[in-house]
Amino acid sequence: MHIGYITPEYPHPEVSHAAGIATSIKNLATSLVKKGVKVTVFVYHQSKDSIVEADGVTIHLIKKQAFKFLTWYHYRTLVNRYVNTIVEQEQIHLLEAPDWTGITAFMRFKVPLVIRFHGSDAYFCKLENRKQKFKNFVFEKLALKNAKAYITPTTYAGEETAKIFGLNRNIIKTIHYGLELDRFVNAHPEQFQPKTLLYIGTIIRKKGVLELADVFNKLVEKEPDAQLILIGGDSGDIKTGKASTYALMQSLFSETAKAKVNYLGKIPYSEVQEHIKNAHVCTFPSFAETLGMVTIESMALQKPVVNTSIGWAQELIDDGVNGYLVHPTETDTYVSTILKLFNDQELCLQIGKAARVKTELTFDIETLVQQNIDYYMSVINS
Repeated sequence: MHIGYITPEYPHPEVSHAAGIATSIKNLATSLVKKGVKVTVFVYHQSKDSIVEADGVTIHLIKKQAFKFLTWYHYRTLVNRYVNTIVEQEQIHLLEAPDWTGITAFMRFKVPLVIRFHGSDAYFCKLENRKQKFKNFVFEKLALKNAKAYITPTTYAGEETAKIFGLNRNIIKTIHYGLELDRFVNAHPEQFQPKTLLYIGTIIRKKGVLELADVFNKLVEKEPDAQLILIGGDSGDIKTGKASTYALMQSLFSETAKAKVNYLGKIPYSEVQEHIKNAHVCTFPSFAETLGMVTIESMALQKPVVNTSIGWAQELIDDGVNGYLVHPTETDTYVSTILKLFNDQELCLQIGKAARVKTELTFDIETLVQQNIDYYMSVINS
């Protein structure tokens, strides 16, 4: 079997951008290769045309191009033509694409297309209670209409997406994102920097970072030794039009709290694990995710996680057993939960150990890769 992935991002030095979608695709792609499945990745909107190999995966970089008019249409045509050429040359059996911005709208392929719900613009707009551009909705709906089947990383994301676009829920398959768990090992979970709170993710309103500023202000009042480490790229704020959401965060921090915040920006993925291991507690107070890779990565490294309580997170964490679920607006509860963990090392180790077990049972790529293979085969043969 030969599977092709169409994506705007992938973790490779020659690819211009890589975030959560990229990580989940790479985890699956490299695991498929180990199972004897051939994998080709098409990465669009790149700075150049190129073909590279990594971990047994062939990666086609497709250069971003502008046209005199209707660039969105002509560029899609260019990508469509290129992908179809490689599909024929390399005998690719099935293609997968993300739902975000409906890149495959107006495209027609010679093999079945599966769309995975990494999170459409419409999905995030609904969760954030903001208006979506009509063009984006049309593109995403057309792309979904042209697909033969769908995969969702959480049942919640699948159900919400089905409601938004009027999809047949019977052809939506839930398959969680997976981790290569042998790459997420914390040999000494008892060793960490006390009172250190860690957030990893884009600094953007929908991730609950403004609420996190309020949480940390209150936390420092009760625990003066608390430290907050932030990892991730800054983003503009869609509500205020400001260029920097981190600047908004800074304006919300008290003077005491501001002195105890360390914003590291983007750092190499290889360094993130050490920060997770070093943290006392990890927190992800997001309003909008489909699953949240950093949550399960932190759990795999035996960290107590205080996560959002919204929909998808309930499929990751059993509240009070292997982590905690708190709504991002319930800042006082957030503070008390973090303090409880700060003040009870045995509880931290207990929650962290249970979190690792949860990832082994639910997010092991070795199990999930076979689920993907079986589903792909069912689509190809239907």
